[in-house]
Amino acid sequence: MEQNYLSDDVFEQIKDFNRRKLTKQQKLLIDKLILNEDLKIRYFYHGLCKECKQPNTGYKWCQSSVEHYQQNFKNWTSENSDVDKFIQESQINAKNHNEKLEWIEYDKFENIEYITKGGFGTIYKANWKDKPSILWSEANQSVALKSLNNSKNITLEFLNEINLHLKMNGDISIIRIYGITKDPKTSNFMMVMDYADNGNLRQTLNSVFNSLSWFYKLDILQDIAYGLNVIHRERLTHRDFHSANEKDDKVYGVLPYVAPEVLRGKKYTQESDVYSFGIIIYEVINGLPPYYDIPHDEFLVLKICQGLRPSFNIKVPQLIVDLFKQCVDAIPSKRPTANYLQKIFRQWWSDIDDDIDSEIYKQKSIEPIDFTKLNINPQDTGKYYDDGHTKDESQKVTTTLYLCLENLTAAILDEN
Repeated sequence: MEQNYLSDDVFEQIKDFNRRKLTKQQKLLIDKLILNEDLKIRYFYHGLCKECKQPNTGYKWCQSSVEHYQQNFKNWTSENSDVDKFIQESQINAKNHNEKLEWIEYDKFENIEYITKGGFGTIYKANWKDKPSILWSEANQSVALKSLNNSKNITLEFLNEINLHLKMNGDISIIRIYGITKDPKTSNFMMVMDYADNGNLRQTLNSVFNSLSWFYKLDILQDIAYGLNVIHRERLTHRDFHSANEKDDKVYGVLPYVAPEVLRGKKYTQESDVYSFGIIIYEVINGLPPYYDIPHDEFLVLKICQGLRPSFNIKVPQLIVDLFKQCVDAIPSKRPTANYLQKIFRQWWSDIDDDIDSEIYKQKSIEPIDFTKLNINPQDTGKYYDDGHTKDESQKVTTTLYLCLENLTAAILDEN
């Protein structure tokens, strides 16, 4: 008879074992008592639940965890039946803490601080009072509250974005999502996520770029490539995480990172993600935002579609230059995959300081940017960067590309 669960007798015999330090006799007994391989793997990885007397399905997570959440359904509501159902289903179906969401009352947050606003919503930083200890990241109770524009009228697209985050919630390279809350003033729903203490990539580069070695630049790029590969393995694109991108067939995004085929109105693909990653390669290596010195307008759209790409202002290993060019190739099929990018950057990161026979080691050079020679004020390099347009016109971020497309479709077709 197939063993689908542990009997009370089996539980009693093994409940006091330290699964991390089993004796030889204990291991033999485990093999004898637990015949189901799935149950055995769960036991070795996650231990036993003393309440339901079965192997946990995740870290401190088992069927009794699900039952506790079910019993608590009557004690909370988001006042939106779709949101309630979405959260409850995540809790019922979860196999570990990463796969479930929570409804978090807004009064659980304090010291709420505005961080930034983009085309899709607004980001705040807050402290989560009484944040469950199992969710702590280095005992940090800071979280990000991401408010999507007009989400008081909840849509399936909004919930889909959250669901996509949830699919990869346990991966160290993906910002974790904990649950949903609602701003009582605006009635907008908000995603509750991990807060990135070091800010975004641009802020990091602004503050420490000239102290970054090639080792750390490659470390940044291998981490980003790893995260992108995680997304692509799920047959998703980075754009899938922004439900507003699909609205009204418009093109949304920060212009310098948008692939030329998307600017021409074609479908966004994983190859389009790779193009964006190529621009990030330029930014991490070069230290400057792409096209930092020119307006992000319809003329830039046309130039990108005609083949304009950022150029390095410092000496860069030819291996990296060649890979950058492959990523931003005008023909999507010629771009490398995220899986390849993850592997090659990890290899270069491993070799650049230690393997004197490797090509990347031979080509490396530390050459900080001399802003005075380039006639650049570092404080001005974000002028056309932050929201895809001038800082004074940041409200246009989500419409700029749409207007550019309307104005330039005919011209681009003529060029081709």
